[in-house]
Amino acid sequence: MSEQKGKPDYVLLGTVLALSTIGLIMIASASSVFSFQRFDDPAFLFRRQLISFIIGLAALLIALRIDYRIWRRFTLPLFLLTLGLLLAVFIPGLGTEFLGASRWIQIGGFTFQPTEIAKLTFILYLAAWLQARQKHMGTIASGLVPFLIFLGILALLVMAQPDLGTMIIIGITAILVYFLAGAPWRHIGAVFGLSAASFAILVLIAPYRAARLNVFLNPELDPQGIGYHINQALLAIGSGGIFGLGLGHSRQKFNYLPEASGDSIFAVIAEELGLIFGLVILGLFVFFFIRGMGIARSAKDPFARYVAAGITIWLSVQAMINIGAISGLLPLTGIPLPFISLGGTALIVSLGAVGILLNISKETGRQGSRPQWLTRRRSS
Repeated sequence: MSEQKGKPDYVLLGTVLALSTIGLIMIASASSVFSFQRFDDPAFLFRRQLISFIIGLAALLIALRIDYRIWRRFTLPLFLLTLGLLLAVFIPGLGTEFLGASRWIQIGGFTFQPTEIAKLTFILYLAAWLQARQKHMGTIASGLVPFLIFLGILALLVMAQPDLGTMIIIGITAILVYFLAGAPWRHIGAVFGLSAASFAILVLIAPYRAARLNVFLNPELDPQGIGYHINQALLAIGSGGIFGLGLGHSRQKFNYLPEASGDSIFAVIAEELGLIFGLVILGLFVFFFIRGMGIARSAKDPFARYVAAGITIWLSVQAMINIGAISGLLPLTGIPLPFISLGGTALIVSLGAVGILLNISKETGRQGSRPQWLTRRRSS
């Protein structure tokens, strides 16, 4: 699948717009009950998401027009600014706490989530760092140790909020891009070992994480307590059957399913539109991954290659984890479904990231070509 050089990958753009449109339609349905009860307006949250989509679409178009090479000059300032924002969530009067989590910054009437911004700025910084370290990837002092240091700093700030789901996404993305950049297997093994040990410690020090893991292994455990969320999600998915109950006819959104328009929106989609449509959404994300990795493989320089791979892996892995968790195949993590779940910051940043990916596709001459990552390195 190739297009004329100089044109962005319109097929990838169409895939993202299709997912975003599905998201808007489903948020209009899934959020209607909560919006009416909380704001006396069934379309309140839908309008907020629509505004975020318009802003995100503008960010996509702007990023599409900016040469991706320009971002390399600002990767360090952007990453440092992001670290500052992650610290700012703990400043009284600036940071906002909700259900024991400090993840938001409120300035006037505008609220945003720095961890969503961190996903993109970290990928940009990591890509620039990997390009500069290409000749030292096999060393511990210049390769593995610095990678662990800046990933560890980001992990500490994200987990202080706490936000394990976001940290899992950032960690998986960073390790896979590090791997694709040519890191030796022994380094990858060391990183995975440290990650597994860190995850075990996080589970041990937070009883609710251990309880979530226990519920994942025993879904019937405590259906009115810690197992309530996943049991209601599975009930929604099961009641939808093959073709669904019909758009707008979800029963679980009537305060039975937690986060019906947020992290759990895939369950509402399956309930209203059925298994077949759920598989269509899954297929769109798989297709997004194929197109994105094709762009990464065809990129003309290492920075573009790592940025394209990072953005593609981030959004694809997050989608797979969200769908897997809400379907009972993975433990619940509390991360949104890209382009679909309610969340203004996530939607705006994700669409902006797609704009960068599309800009890279303009330079490849092989937009959306089939990826061949069986070999990790590509001569430059």
